Amino acid sequence: MNAEKRHAIFTRLQKENPHPTTELEYKTPFELLIAVLLSAQATDVSVNKATRLLYAVANTPEAIYALGVDGLIPYIQTIGLFRTKAKNVIATCHLLMTEHHSEVPRSREALEALPGVGRKTANVVMNTAFGEPTIAVDTHIFRVSNRTGIAPGKNVDIVEQKLMKFVPKEFRQDAHHWLILHGRYTCIARKPKCWNCMIADLCEYKQKTPLPDKV
Repeated sequence: MNAEKRHAIFTRLQKENPHPTTELEYKTPFELLIAVLLSAQATDVSVNKATRLLYAVANTPEAIYALGVDGLIPYIQTIGLFRTKAKNVIATCHLLMTEHHSEVPRSREALEALPGVGRKTANVVMNTAFGEPTIAVDTHIFRVSNRTGIAPGKNVDIVEQKLMKFVPKEFRQDAHHWLILHGRYTCIARKPKCWNCMIADLCEYKQKTPLPDKV
């Protein structure tokens, strides 16, 4: 895909949604961090249901740490991998309290040193909480980048590198959210809704899905 096509794609995505953001519900960088940590292999809807209850009771490192693993589990047990996530959340809260004055660090190195926080989570927090032009590559972004030809790659690291190189600078801050939403609602995994896609004429996916027959 050439630069002109990429620019046209992001121009359309921006026009359709000028101020995209995460669908995770949060009010502070700490709430966002915990929500993203919980969202691995889980839907934003399920995480939001859990955090609404949790944050009403505890929404600071001190308050969640005071719950302990056993006290946290009842709030998040509807989310996949909840036992491991509970341990990571409590350990992360402890590190934030002891090493970061209960504040979410802004650097990638410090974020990735927190239990359960990998590169993708760090990218989301840096972008959404702190306004850094990072691009977190999840399954949706990986699929859209490869299928459309925007930034094809064999793994998430290669796709991230290509997106950071190829996405025009003026779109880089919001590219993460546009691509996730596009993959979540239009360029879905099994049968992409090509017939209802605003960038179908620019996309390089050859087996486009036709308009389904009306029943």
